[in-house]
Amino acid sequence: DVDCFHPTNVGLVLIGRPRFAPATPAGVVELLLRSGHDPGGKDVVIAGRSNIVGKPLAALLMQKAKGANATVTVVHSGTRDLPAHTRRAEVLVAAMGSPRFIKADMVRDGVVVIDVGINRIADATAKGGYRTVGDVDFDAVRMKAKAISPVPGGVGPMTIAMLLTNTVRAAELLGEA
Repeated sequence: DVDCFHPTNVGLVLIGRPRFAPATPAGVVELLLRSGHDPGGKDVVIAGRSNIVGKPLAALLMQKAKGANATVTVVHSGTRDLPAHTRRAEVLVAAMGSPRFIKADMVRDGVVVIDVGINRIADATAKGGYRTVGDVDFDAVRMKAKAISPVPGGVGPMTIAMLLTNTVRAAELLGEA
């Protein structure tokens, strides 16, 4: 279960003893660490509560561990005054599944933004008539952000790297059996 979707592996993540790290959330953490933006001690807002990104990322970031120790708030489509929460974030992770949902007036100056969204929108100027955008209005938000991940090319490659890491770990575990 290199995706870390099996309930046993999800439970191990929740108690801080992961056998495998959920690929996209682990990619987000790795991206933060390698770019010099350790989330430890920071207010991190995760916009999205999916079982693939939002919930497992919250679980990872709340652990007492390297790349964690964050104060985590999860917001979603049912959150009242969502922008009030996102403006508080020192680190904002957008995983709502809605193109360009996060606007510049929803973030504070100096925020670190990780855009997990992958949305296909119509674009007559693009080959095939579509292009890929994230959940963040990149051009507007980048003017306020200290750092922002692009879509495509940001979290996606990190997810692949984490899947490969988990695959190697699975092979090692099989070798121990």
